[in-house]
Amino acid sequence: MGPLFGALSRTPVVIARMVLMPDSDGEGLTPAGGTAIAERPVDELLAQTPWVTIVWDDPVNLMSYVTHVFVIYFHYTKSKAEKLMLQVHTTGKAIVSSGSREKMERDVTAMHEYGLWATLDKADK
Repeated sequence: MGPLFGALSRTPVVIARMVLMPDSDGEGLTPAGGTAIAERPVDELLAQTPWVTIVWDDPVNLMSYVTHVFVIYFHYTKSKAEKLMLQVHTTGKAIVSSGSREKMERDVTAMHEYGLWATLDKADK
């Protein structure tokens, strides 16, 4: 993006993708159009998007093993792990963790290493 020029001068003024205009008294600069809106980088917005790890029901692993994995990996209490395991068994899936995409990728990889079927997805708003 090339330099932008203020309305009353020929001096280029570029600050954070915002055009600045000289004040009517000539002493300072104000944003053109009144209100300045800061742009957020796309990476920053994606980092704020919550993600979830979903464990899916499978015909291979015993319910006691799935409970064991939730207790060992996520450090859940046995009752919470059993509740999630029953949700996986009865509804076909359960959200077992949430957070940044990077953390959910680690959790999904860990579930795969334990032999469980797992995916990550964006959390519902």
